[in-house]
Amino acid sequence: MPNAIMVIHPYLDGGVWVFDDPDAGLVKEPFVSGADDIIDKMVAKLPDARLGFHLYFSAAPFPGYQLELIWQREEYDGNWYRSEVLDMEGWLCPALFKYFEKAPERIYAQFRAQ
Repeated sequence: MPNAIMVIHPYLDGGVWVFDDPDAGLVKEPFVSGADDIIDKMVAKLPDARLGFHLYFSAAPFPGYQLELIWQREEYDGNWYRSEVLDMEGWLCPALFKYFEKAPERIYAQFRAQ
């Protein structure tokens, strides 16, 4: 059974938000197609976020979550999610399935400085 709350450590590389997760076989996995813009908004006030931050996420709400993303549709083997609060959409690539068996209806996230 996977963890209920997972964490990755995104950072900026060449102006692109990426993360490494050796356990999942991911190196410099990029956030693109709006997911990067959502990250920009959420980490704007975190000190030195460009050097890296903690991104906690889960398919269930947890204490301290800051963002709820709601599933919209599938496209190109990835999935679009929408934040009502930010009025933004972002696409999550198939790497999502390294963490979830299927695309969850909702993803809850917390962005914390390292």
